Amino acid sequence: MLPDQHLLRIPGPSPIPPSVERAMNRPMIGHRGQETKELLKAIRPRLKPVFGTEQDVLIITGSGTSGLETAVVNTVEPGDEVLVVVTGAFGDRFAKICEAYQIKTHRYEVEWGSAVDPENVKQFLESHPGIKAVFATYCETSTGVLNPISKIAEVVHAVSDALVIVDGVSCVGGVQTKMDEWGIDVLVTGSQKAMMLPAGLTFIAASERAWQVIESNKQSRFYLDLRKYRDNLQKNATPFTPGLSLLFGLDQVLHLLEEEGLDNVYARHQQMMKMTRAAFQALHIPLLTSEEAASPTVTAVKPEDFAAEELRKAVKQHFNLSVAGGQQHLQGKIFRIGHMGYCSPADVLQIIGVMEIGLQQIGKDIELGAGTKAAQKVYLETGR
Repeated sequence: MLPDQHLLRIPGPSPIPPSVERAMNRPMIGHRGQETKELLKAIRPRLKPVFGTEQDVLIITGSGTSGLETAVVNTVEPGDEVLVVVTGAFGDRFAKICEAYQIKTHRYEVEWGSAVDPENVKQFLESHPGIKAVFATYCETSTGVLNPISKIAEVVHAVSDALVIVDGVSCVGGVQTKMDEWGIDVLVTGSQKAMMLPAGLTFIAASERAWQVIESNKQSRFYLDLRKYRDNLQKNATPFTPGLSLLFGLDQVLHLLEEEGLDNVYARHQQMMKMTRAAFQALHIPLLTSEEAASPTVTAVKPEDFAAEELRKAVKQHFNLSVAGGQQHLQGKIFRIGHMGYCSPADVLQIIGVMEIGLQQIGKDIELGAGTKAAQKVYLETGR
């Protein structure tokens, strides 16, 4: 193991492409100068395809959680009634943010590892006609579940006037996202996942319908007031000091996404998901999620006959490979592999090979190479 070599395969933060690192090392410029205006002018239209929207995507200097809080404080007020679909730790976080603002919060709890059934959301809304917003998580990072956001939005709009507000932090940029076509009213993501940047930026877009609500919302807000970001972006500016180094990097990230092509980016993530899942299935190690609910950006594995934490410790000690553990009641019961952003099928093959050795080291009886072979077969079959 080389001391400077760190194999980071957690579901965020994710590795940074070298060209993005170089871009972030550019000399600093004045954040109110013409150069920054030109930078924002160049970035603005290029974020829209990633979100699948014609609306401006607003950039806030803050973590992904700041984006979730921004979505809450701009759309609902104390006393409003909302539904939060909780399929894991980050759905739970959305609910906690709502509760912190004295919003009447209904939690629709789904078993961790399962995706929500849109029909159940529909039935809940029909029995609670006062709900003003539905909060949902696109990719639930804690479980590796990809929720059917397009179908959720469809049923919400069919039976109510509620806004559809989506946490896309761990998948936007890595999975197909069609905000306008699907009827998403507010969509949030962060910089440190499939967007291939360090943590520190959150991106948020709102539909015309959502903007009407935002304009009339009486909830107090200052730094997270979307109206300020919208009005300033019209002048290619930000209301507060931007994270300029991150914006330099974002410009290069968008270049990389454009160069590869978004459809190819999404296909690569699908391929890496299939390779990872096939490997653990070949090793007879259970996965937390079904094929239908699996996320292209993170895979959760739930071993039955060895300790997840023991394997994590072994691969970290011998190869400096970092994979994530479980959260809340899944702590110690699962491990999670991030395959998002700056990650390729070659990286997946490396991960699987290292994990196989780690499994042998902790005493798990496996056939060395069986997982790698299964992943290789998927790669050859998917034709990339």
